[in-house]
Amino acid sequence: MGVTGKILVLILAIGGALVYKNVTQLWADLPAPKLDPQEWWGDEAQPKDYEAYLKNSSEVIGNRLSYPDKTIADLKERLNRTLRLTPPLEGVAFEYGFNTDYLKEIVEYWRDDYLPRWREREVFLWQFNHFTTDIQGLRTHFLHLMVYDDNKVGKQHYPVLLLHGWPGSVREFYDLIHLLHQSNLDKNNKYIFNVVVPSLPGYGWSEGTSRKGLGPAQVAVMMRNLMLRLGYEKFFIQGGDWGSVIGSNIATLYPENVLGYHSNMCNNMSPKSLAKGLLAEFWPSLFVPSGFEDFFFPKSNELKYLMEESGYFHIQATKPDTIGAALTDNPVGLAAYILEKFSTWTNPSYRSLPDGGLTNRYKMDALLDNLMIYYLTNSITTSQRLYAEQYAQAQRDLHLERVPTRVPTGCARFKSDIMQFLDVQLKDKYTNLVHSTYHKQGGHFAALEVPKVLYKDFIDFVKTVERKFKIKTL
Repeated sequence: MGVTGKILVLILAIGGALVYKNVTQLWADLPAPKLDPQEWWGDEAQPKDYEAYLKNSSEVIGNRLSYPDKTIADLKERLNRTLRLTPPLEGVAFEYGFNTDYLKEIVEYWRDDYLPRWREREVFLWQFNHFTTDIQGLRTHFLHLMVYDDNKVGKQHYPVLLLHGWPGSVREFYDLIHLLHQSNLDKNNKYIFNVVVPSLPGYGWSEGTSRKGLGPAQVAVMMRNLMLRLGYEKFFIQGGDWGSVIGSNIATLYPENVLGYHSNMCNNMSPKSLAKGLLAEFWPSLFVPSGFEDFFFPKSNELKYLMEESGYFHIQATKPDTIGAALTDNPVGLAAYILEKFSTWTNPSYRSLPDGGLTNRYKMDALLDNLMIYYLTNSITTSQRLYAEQYAQAQRDLHLERVPTRVPTGCARFKSDIMQFLDVQLKDKYTNLVHSTYHKQGGHFAALEVPKVLYKDFIDFVKTVERKFKIKTL
């Protein structure tokens, strides 16, 4: 080999080594970052004596927030202003978005049937104990259901933190709360839970911040602080949508506090995971249990679905205040924007139905309960800012998708959800993935759509954690 050849070999060797190093760095696991548990998000300046602040703000206050008749009357008046809706195109159902012919029917029901019964719906919404407390400068709202000692007899008893997402709220969990907290309804059920269901910061009755930087990682810190405030040193987590991301972050950052993490939207967005997902399409039988291949493949269908359904995501991640301004004090627009997600995220085939299939899987009153929470609390803009914070550079620099989560993890997949991840992808992130299931019925809002299925899946996960990790009731 001549000098030129040797130089070429040397250059290739050096280039190969650099490529290998860069790929390895891109894919390698990272240590968990340290987040400030006292980071301040309130409007006022952070107290100089934080310990004194904790002592003075630790009070948990019971609330029954109600709205005056004039607020409901004003909403009814706004719902009368629907005459200028543009008719849908011929033969179009929900393919272009919310069908305005059906929107008029919903507005009529909301105005003439639901609102006259609002005080009844208020009583329904306040059937559980509502509380607020101050966490890191923000008023934080949550439901808290504790189990009396008499009801613990003969039961396995644990705390569980339920985390919602967008455009959901604590209302999604009402049926699941009953199942988790009232096991005496089923004599064969050996489990009962202390249930904590917070409104995420900027959602519902939880105060939003006026400062930049409150992303899912920082929300995880707040939710963990809330559980510690309530006296729960160890607890289970269940969540979907943002609740999945935030729950994963809690489990990653504070494994000492988490008995197990269960999600109905497990994901791993690391570069290595995404590469594995693409490669798996060539040999699906090696990665997916027989009969469930259509949950994942062909990937072209999933990508098409994501393209159709992710327009909201881009605008909320880049211009949340613009769309927020369009929806604030605009109940008809808010209804179209939020309820459309409960159509196509529940089942993509509902795009072809003139009513979006909304009442195929949900009661209209339940959907309007959730909508009323956004409207009455004026939280649409503050809720959407979470998307922008997630994709801000400071949040991306944490690289939490590359930090292993070592707590016991359970993944419940519902076929019609927005996206799915294989076990081989999830195990790179969740090193103790001990529970992995597939459900052919159900979509993105499993807690609201199929609460009994989600409950059974969660209980099966808890049983697995008990068996494999020898945990005992608390």
